Amino acid sequence: MTGRPEYCVIACAEAWRDNGEVLASPMGLIPSFGARLAKRTFAPDLLLTDGEAMLVGLDGTVEGWLPYRRHLTMVTGGRRHVMMGAAQIDRFGNQNISCIGAWERPTRQLLGVRGAPVNTLNNPVSYWIPRHSPRVFVERVDMVSGVGHDRAQAAGVTRYHRLPRVVSDLGVFDFTGPGRTMRLVSLHPGVDVEQVRAATGFALVVEGEVPYTREPTAEELRLLREVIDPAGLREREVRG
Repeated sequence: MTGRPEYCVIACAEAWRDNGEVLASPMGLIPSFGARLAKRTFAPDLLLTDGEAMLVGLDGTVEGWLPYRRHLTMVTGGRRHVMMGAAQIDRFGNQNISCIGAWERPTRQLLGVRGAPVNTLNNPVSYWIPRHSPRVFVERVDMVSGVGHDRAQAAGVTRYHRLPRVVSDLGVFDFTGPGRTMRLVSLHPGVDVEQVRAATGFALVVEGEVPYTREPTAEELRLLREVIDPAGLREREVRG
């Protein structure tokens, strides 16, 4: 039987489908498992890194050198697809990982904007959110870290701006709603539309009958359970 964490891995893996030879930069367990699963199956051209200075194979074998200057070239040239997290995200894809509350006196300090502005303006950025709730999917983010469609449009910086998908523990979303707003693409099995709406702090675009996230193949399940994550760490990030 396929569990919710495995549907989440599959949904994250699908973010890199048809990307070709790009650097996959997954942040978090589930996105990392998704990137490795994609490379082992339908996206063999994906490049993986050790997170420091090397390109590595699926077994960790060093395949190339990736110094910082080359990494930045890939970022600004769009040859990288990041999957980041979000403490808050709104209907246009503006993301906050910096602080909760007013910037002048936040109630909680988070990571800071980090590389989110540069990421979102220069290469594809998707998002992974393991706890879908109205506190994360908000009407307006407290501070913009990653740039959403409305702000990119207003600033005239849309040439390389692309937000392919958002994956949460409830479903998959894109930004093809009116005005490039968030739309429900698929539900993970066991979830219904009203559950997603109740967990979202803004009016989510829902069109027609929403399909379920695709089933993993037998080979994908074998790879995930026996090769990529035999310790079952995916269960720690998503409730089964």
